[in-house]
Amino acid sequence: MRYDLNDLETFLTVMELGTVTAAAARLNLSKSVVSKRITDLEATLGAALFRRNAGRITPTEAALRLAERLRPALAELVAAAESTAWDMDGLAPLRGSLSVAAPMSFGVLHLGPIIARFAAQNPELEISVDYDDRSRDLAREGFDIGIRIGKMRDKALMQRKLCEDASVACASPAYLDRKGRPQTLADLREHEVIGYSHLPNSQLWQFQDRDRFVSPLVQGRLSMNNGEAIRDMAVEGLGLAILPGFIVAPALADGRLERVLPGFGTRPLPIVAVWPPVLPMPAKLRRFIDHVAAELRQPSWQAGWGGGRSDPISQEPAIPKVVP
Repeated sequence: MRYDLNDLETFLTVMELGTVTAAAARLNLSKSVVSKRITDLEATLGAALFRRNAGRITPTEAALRLAERLRPALAELVAAAESTAWDMDGLAPLRGSLSVAAPMSFGVLHLGPIIARFAAQNPELEISVDYDDRSRDLAREGFDIGIRIGKMRDKALMQRKLCEDASVACASPAYLDRKGRPQTLADLREHEVIGYSHLPNSQLWQFQDRDRFVSPLVQGRLSMNNGEAIRDMAVEGLGLAILPGFIVAPALADGRLERVLPGFGTRPLPIVAVWPPVLPMPAKLRRFIDHVAAELRQPSWQAGWGGGRSDPISQEPAIPKVVP
């Protein structure tokens, strides 16, 4: 029984995207070629991998089991081949492909130029970037590396901290002149806050009060799934926002936004590179991470308003207290 690596890669792409049409577009193949590869693989295995019904396909139990074992095996095979093909001193040209997943706002505002410089330095490397604030399943969706913001909870991924940012509570001067400047956490109950759709307010609005983090009760009628959209709402005077420094730094520097409750520390925001465990580590991955880490060693957005780290933070408790 012999297997064709192209057939295996095509199978995984169809599994990931769910349709032959989408897989053909990603692989730059015709739909007939993708269908034939799947049929050839099924014939080789002697098992049906997809059920076809009215133009739709659904994976069989055999396909699910095969994909689960095949993803890490194929990734390691590719990594081993790349590590053999390239010298280990990091001087050989990078070839192959690199797929990156990153948050939308951070990617557009800061990561794009960094990746552009890496691409210019490595003209033989194909690079694809997907900006999305959702936490992507890197292995299942075929990404080599992801950039994430905040504490990492996925212990199955390798990670390297690139830098640290501050989360900043802020509002427009016009809003604060109209509604008053909160002096205590309890004052937040009298204000409108702008929520972030991907996190409940109890996780987003957290401050250090003495020796622990607390979550003051807040409310608001607006919620966005993008940090820049939240910033724009705050600039227009529609409420308080709590956002990463890399989003609000220009608005703080030019006075469109003003810090709120600066005496209360906020959670630091580590910016981290994460990737599925692959040994040996491909040169393209190692050099990309080194490049991004070097570029973010002194983040440019922190200079304009004195951001940097959040205010000093003591030992983090497991569960924040909710302040009524």
